[in-house]
Amino acid sequence: MITYKKAGVDIKKAEIFVKKIRGRDESQPFLGFASVFDTKVFKNYKNPFLVSSCDGVGTKLKIAQQLDIHYSVGIDLVAMNVNDIVCLGAEPLFFLDYIACGKLKINILTSIIKGIKRGLKEAGCVLIGGETAEMPGMYRNNEYDLAGFCVGVVEKNRLIDGRRIKKGDVVLGLASSGIHSNGYSLIRKILTPKDIIKYSSQLLKPTRIYVKSVLSLLKATGYNFQIIKGIAHITGGAFYNKAVKILPPSLGMIINKRSWPVPKIFRVIREKGKISDNQMYSVFNMGIGMIIVVDRIWAERIQKILASYRVASYIIGKIVVSRSKVRIL
Repeated sequence: MITYKKAGVDIKKAEIFVKKIRGRDESQPFLGFASVFDTKVFKNYKNPFLVSSCDGVGTKLKIAQQLDIHYSVGIDLVAMNVNDIVCLGAEPLFFLDYIACGKLKINILTSIIKGIKRGLKEAGCVLIGGETAEMPGMYRNNEYDLAGFCVGVVEKNRLIDGRRIKKGDVVLGLASSGIHSNGYSLIRKILTPKDIIKYSSQLLKPTRIYVKSVLSLLKATGYNFQIIKGIAHITGGAFYNKAVKILPPSLGMIINKRSWPVPKIFRVIREKGKISDNQMYSVFNMGIGMIIVVDRIWAERIQKILASYRVASYIIGKIVVSRSKVRIL
């Protein structure tokens, strides 16, 4: 007799994982088929806007699976979502995850969930639900994919949208922890299996979570958006795509690539792949994980505030009137 378990899906094992290992925030109601979040947090807002993000980790997962190291990609999953949320000045509220795999391997999934919970703690966000799907035939036994969904909240008059950016403003770059979670399809084409083992700690270093430092910065400046005018998370597309999304029409950025230290791993990738600078700055963050456009007079004071939260920052450019959205010099 053919059973679901013989077909490759172990329902009981999945139930054990969900109940005993995955867990959830017990302060939030649970109704069985969907997740619920208590909106009492909104009492602190006059006109709350909800902000949402949905993202994954990409092919960095292939390296995690190759090296059998899974904790850090759980942190990455959270970071890719909450860092987008905070770009609008919003506070992340709750998070849901989706894990699809070829075969439920409790040790692997446990490691991923521990990473997710670590990232959420760092972001001040709660896990209220998710889905674990065992999909034999879609994925190999040791393969899995991750996706996350996050919702945050911001007061309407504190929404950061870049429209106040003007000529002469300064571009601050916040240091990344390394590669973060973009460009790994190119990395896997360039690096040999031996290279991946050699540089494993740098390749799997978790994406930096900027939530608490940025929210603290906004509070310290009195939510004055004549001071902090735009925030961009430097992910896929990097400087030529993501950085410029916050710019109003007719304005561009001039970025000085010599104004910050580029982590060694990017030099390794560039040299081994013989990649042009244009391509490097189109694909990778090059050591800058987030940019903040600020009033020129406030730039150094903002750097000191960020330093107090152990986030290194650099004045990496300025805003100019330009048809070209970005020039990297």
